Amino acid sequence: MNDSIRFILNGEDIALADVGPTETLLDFLRLKRRLTGTKEGCAEGDCGACTVLVGRLADGKLAYESVNACIRFMGSLHATHVVTVEHLAGRDGALHPVQQALVDCHGSQCGFCTPGFVMSLYGLWLTKENPSRREIEKALQGNLCRCTGYEPIVKAAEQVSLMRPSALFDPLQRTRSEIVARLWAMQTSSTIRIATDEDRLIIPASLQALTEILSQEPDAIIVAGSTDVGLWVTKQMRRLSPVVFINHLSELQSVTESEDGVTIGAGVSYSGAFAAISKKIPALGRLIDRIGGEQVRNMGTIGGNIANGSPIGDSPPPLIALGATLTLRSLEGQRKLPLEDFFIAYGKQDRKPGEFVESIFVPYPKPASRFAAYKITKRRDEDITAVLGAFLLTLDDAEMVTDIRIAFGGMAATPKRARAVEAELIGKPWTEATIDAARPAFDADYQPLTDWRATAEYRQLTAKNLLTRFYLETVGAPAELKRFEEVA
Repeated sequence: MNDSIRFILNGEDIALADVGPTETLLDFLRLKRRLTGTKEGCAEGDCGACTVLVGRLADGKLAYESVNACIRFMGSLHATHVVTVEHLAGRDGALHPVQQALVDCHGSQCGFCTPGFVMSLYGLWLTKENPSRREIEKALQGNLCRCTGYEPIVKAAEQVSLMRPSALFDPLQRTRSEIVARLWAMQTSSTIRIATDEDRLIIPASLQALTEILSQEPDAIIVAGSTDVGLWVTKQMRRLSPVVFINHLSELQSVTESEDGVTIGAGVSYSGAFAAISKKIPALGRLIDRIGGEQVRNMGTIGGNIANGSPIGDSPPPLIALGATLTLRSLEGQRKLPLEDFFIAYGKQDRKPGEFVESIFVPYPKPASRFAAYKITKRRDEDITAVLGAFLLTLDDAEMVTDIRIAFGGMAATPKRARAVEAELIGKPWTEATIDAARPAFDADYQPLTDWRATAEYRQLTAKNLLTRFYLETVGAPAELKRFEEVA
């Protein structure tokens, strides 16, 4: 069948031939299936009340991830298993251990956000047998609660880690082999095309099919994770067509490590890239941990963050500082360019008609170099960046600056190098006096604007102070604030 989307909803096979390109999973669940345990809170992937699990086959294995149903388009669900809170209770109606723990620990008050917390904790319960406090907090970054203060919910997560009855009790463990077989049967070698009125969605069968489609539809909207495009629909009420979904393409899902760096496919999520990145570039791994919540990191892709071209995207500044290279692809073949050259002006990138981002190569910092990335927000977790600065420094044996790359987001119409500042530093001794002398050069590099996240004056001063902070950290000063459990 190449005119319908097929997936499993809890235990039921679903086939849809009349779905629109921007129909969300949340609307489908609540309005068409009356599965109202999944709530709408923010409609932008912030509050987690709409959290569900989505399972997909990867390398022959079935893996489940928590996602935000409010910004997850139906076109991204082909050959997946969607699991809602209604699926957790036992056949006799007994609560799942995750649900029971929230009852026992008084982890619910008004109850509106509770189903989302249940699903996030369930996802953690499936993958971690004895999670640490920090792992629990990370799993709950994308879930907001106005009532409980979170402590009862964390206690429930700690309690449920010890509650593991027979595998036959848990619906996903009990049916795993069956679900795998059913998802294999849904795989297709044909491109799926669905048209409803004037709207069209396309699910390419392969990377080659994608290149052919985009050569014919150069203005099509490419959707990988929809963590940004979803808001075009839910907040801006934009009508998008045609929409091409690429999150299923295995050719875009690879993470390849080498001695010099790591190549990340454009369809790899933040969660999928985290292990390889954090192992070799810990500072970048810490930054990824602050991008959205777990649900957003499970959906959002580094390739999509780059292709979107936002001046406050979190991944471009550190990748530019590291000297990342972008590979673009079209029917004509591949084209490589330095990532910093991809951004031309606000809303404009160096992408020819029919081209798309295929992969990103991220060089590892040299052993003697020092790298840092700083994300400045109003709240620490799950917030949009006001200013993001990244620094890569190389010194010689005499502590002279032989090379430095500085890039910022939130300071210009695009992610941008601080070339005037770099010029003031290269060839100089790495001292506080050198840093103080270079700070005014930021005024030549950036003329930021004022918006509700920060004033222009705040941004400019913050950028200068981040250079000072980077210097202090490189000479051993305890400039970076540590979380309690990191110093206890």
